[in-house]
Amino acid sequence: MPRIAGVVVLAALLLAPVAPAVAQDMDFTAAKAAADADEASLDAAARTAALEQQRAFLDAGVVACADLQSTERLEDFVVVVRLDDTGTVMQTWRRGDSPLALCIERHSRGKVMFVPPRAPFHASLEVTFER
Repeated sequence: MPRIAGVVVLAALLLAPVAPAVAQDMDFTAAKAAADADEASLDAAARTAALEQQRAFLDAGVVACADLQSTERLEDFVVVVRLDDTGTVMQTWRRGDSPLALCIERHSRGKVMFVPPRAPFHASLEVTFER
C-alpha cells in the first residue's frame, strides 16, 4: 500500500506545474471570462473597494501614458490582468491596439492593483470613449 501512496504523491507533483502553465496560456476571451467571474464573486463591499482601486490604477496609467501621440487615436479597449496574492499584475491580455491601450497594458505590468481575496485573481480595465 505505501507504494501506491508514493505513486499518487509523485503524480500530484508531476501534474502541479501544469495548472499555472495552462492559466498563463489562456487567450483574451478566456482571461476576460475569468475576470468577469472573479469580479462577480466579490461581495458588494469588496466589489466597491476593488472598483475604486481599479479606477485609481487606471487613472495612474492614463496620467503616465496620455500624450499627444497616445491620444491621437482614441479607441475603446480592454486590458485584463492576472493578480498574484499581493495584488501585483503578473500577466496581461488586451483587446484593442491603440497607442493608449498598448501603453496602459505595458504600464500595468508589475504594478500592484489591489490585494485580491485569492490568487490568481483576474480583473479587467474596460475603457470606452463617447463619440
